[in-house]
Amino acid sequence: MTIKEEMTTPVAPVGAGAEQSSQNQSTSIIPEINEDFNTSDDFFQQMMNPYYLKTVSMNELYETVFQSRPPIIDGLLYPGVYLFVGAPKFGKSFLMAQLAYHVSKGEPLWNYTVHKSDVLYLALEDNYERIQKRSYRMFGTESIDNLRFAVMANTVDGGLERQLEGFLHQHPETRLIIIDTLQKVREASNECSYGNDYQVITRLKQFADNRGICILLVHHTRKQKADDSFDMISGTNGLLGAADGAFILEKEKRTGDTAVLEVSGRDQPEQKLILKKNMERLTWELERAETELWKAPPDPILEKVADMVSEKCPEWDGSPTELAEALHMSVQETGAVAEMLETARRMNLAKREPEPEEEELAETQAVEDTAYFQMRQRISDLLSNLNETDAKLLTLRFGLEKGLPMSAAEVGKILGMTADEVSAREAEALKKLRNEG
Repeated sequence: MTIKEEMTTPVAPVGAGAEQSSQNQSTSIIPEINEDFNTSDDFFQQMMNPYYLKTVSMNELYETVFQSRPPIIDGLLYPGVYLFVGAPKFGKSFLMAQLAYHVSKGEPLWNYTVHKSDVLYLALEDNYERIQKRSYRMFGTESIDNLRFAVMANTVDGGLERQLEGFLHQHPETRLIIIDTLQKVREASNECSYGNDYQVITRLKQFADNRGICILLVHHTRKQKADDSFDMISGTNGLLGAADGAFILEKEKRTGDTAVLEVSGRDQPEQKLILKKNMERLTWELERAETELWKAPPDPILEKVADMVSEKCPEWDGSPTELAEALHMSVQETGAVAEMLETARRMNLAKREPEPEEEELAETQAVEDTAYFQMRQRISDLLSNLNETDAKLLTLRFGLEKGLPMSAAEVGKILGMTADEVSAREAEALKKLRNEG
């Protein structure tokens, strides 16, 4: 077969999320290109050969800085597609309204930090009058303008994605979309198969991943009990298999006011939360958590840097070789770190308040003030080749403003990143400084 013949022979892509259909195939379809790794040669290969397999080397993978996608709720909800499952008339919609309200206001939910954003709530089993009454009872008369509701929407096959695309164009600050319920946006079908379930979740996940948002799908449990709570999700395993995670809400007694919320997913730790319903406001309150959130271990490099330069020890003296040995890094890799240490040291000295008994108090203070401003200028020059986020990240990590280094987790909370994302961007920023230095 010639290249020309290959180009006219449509071949359906195989893989997660690919639609494999033998009908309505077009010879003009070009496989999706990942911009992070795309080259002109890759593009030519894909255009000329439908059998071309795009690969990425480990070096390319490590050297690529991906766009930051901070969580919606730290430790609980992240960008992607998640199922929220419970029995009918179990209080799911009340909890969804509560979650949507907290995200739109940026207020903590239980013990979790919430990142404020616009929210779209598709309450497809409700009407506006019922939503109004529920909101009055749950939240009082205080209203907010970045939580929006809709009671009608198209199905996935009927154009839901285009509707959501138009909404996000109008409201680009939206990072959470709640669809209540999943069944309302699925095409009515007598066929219940793994493939159909997997496909509908995959389409929504691709939409969410491409835009860095979270789509939370409210769904029902089946009537029969199971040893594993997640086996009670109505439908096939294709739903959970394609989703990023799931929340299961269960009550010991249907008429009771206590429930168990089990959480499982790719990005968040598995958790079991005991909730109690406030019968006056109809909100869910956290009684206790049966599992503790995993905490990132301390960064040994940062711990050593913090020990070297701090308020108690504002100075570190040694050669680049000694610094490399202390940090277990190569001499070349410690160049930028050494610069940061020196800057932090001098800033600590510049800002240090002299003891009252020091003899030349006024003169010393004048010298320190001058040194402080000089160091601020030096830092500015050093970080001028970085973007604003990376410059801020290094400033916080090495304590260049207040003299006290911060952990990757602490910096992540300020910049809206995970600890892993902070570490990756730090490494990339230091690499750039070394290359340009």
